[in-house]
Amino acid sequence: MQSMKEKAMELFKIDRPFAITMWEFSWIERRWPGAGYEDWDQALTELTDRGYDAVRIDAFPHLMAWDAHREWTLKPVWNTQDWGSRSVNKITLHDDFRGFLAACRRHNVRVALSTWFREDLDNTCMSILTAQDHARIWIKTLDYIRAWGELDNILYVDLCNEFPLSCWAPFFTRYERGGHDSPLCVRWMKEAIAEFKSAYPQIPVTFSFTAPFRDLDEDVSFLDFIEPHVWMTNSSEFYDKVHYDFARFDDTGYNNLALNGERIYRESKAHYDQCLIDEIERVAEWSRRNNKPLVTTECWAIVDYKDGPLLHWDWILDLNRLGVTTAAKTGCWAGMATSNFCGPQFVGMWREHTWHREMTEIIHNSRMR
Repeated sequence: MQSMKEKAMELFKIDRPFAITMWEFSWIERRWPGAGYEDWDQALTELTDRGYDAVRIDAFPHLMAWDAHREWTLKPVWNTQDWGSRSVNKITLHDDFRGFLAACRRHNVRVALSTWFREDLDNTCMSILTAQDHARIWIKTLDYIRAWGELDNILYVDLCNEFPLSCWAPFFTRYERGGHDSPLCVRWMKEAIAEFKSAYPQIPVTFSFTAPFRDLDEDVSFLDFIEPHVWMTNSSEFYDKVHYDFARFDDTGYNNLALNGERIYRESKAHYDQCLIDEIERVAEWSRRNNKPLVTTECWAIVDYKDGPLLHWDWILDLNRLGVTTAAKTGCWAGMATSNFCGPQFVGMWREHTWHREMTEIIHNSRMR
């Protein structure tokens, strides 16, 4: 039987663990002056200077499959966060997607594809009625990428971000609002992956998940690898104490986070650090039981953060350092991020050049087992 290291090296065509960041839909939505991605070459130069090897982005497969040349009007998914745009926006995918992939190749940055199924005015994602539909929009998207000569730089495909959360997979949650381990959800994932593999068997494919990770023996045999999103906040009562509730168009939660978050963490630092360590070890055990390598692109401190008054970055940096060093020691991660704030729009995180170099060096030097 192949070791996890051998699987990862063959699957991702790597000789060491890779450092990856999440640029989700910001890569195309945040292109106004000062938004961070108006010059892809500059952003990618800064990324590689910090030691990163790959980006995970939204490929908008539902829109690519429907009409790659159309100008799509996107509704904001929130106005409280700095991922993407806080107000209505317009994108045209074909030329920009092709251009971004070409820019990544120029900078030797590999590209992982995912999707948050961004809502357009027609709510096009709701045309996905079956698992086969889900796979076919991805197949059509990869057909474009193959025609552009960029398929060999695709690191993997995540068929849906944090499946099956209702904010990212409303086409599925109209049938059921269960977890990723529910029978209906598992059947959907298996069928979608089988359909996808019939067209692109050489591309590593998965569904990414967020907590809870309840059953470490759940069937993940149909996934090429496991992509769990792991945070201290999802394995503790931290957000309850802070009174942060993920509101997308109300800043009350952010005000509570600014006023109370750092204080509550520091008052019980040992407890919250241990919550993160325990969750990482739990996910690593999930990996070992299934002999599946891990990739984590959203992690380690808290889920939501941004630059703002009273929102200091030092405690976030410390928690993320703990996450990277703990995960690296397990030998289970083929690739990992240093946080989900590693983009030029998060100035307080992005400016910490030395910190990024230290973290990516830890990732590169970690040893899979």
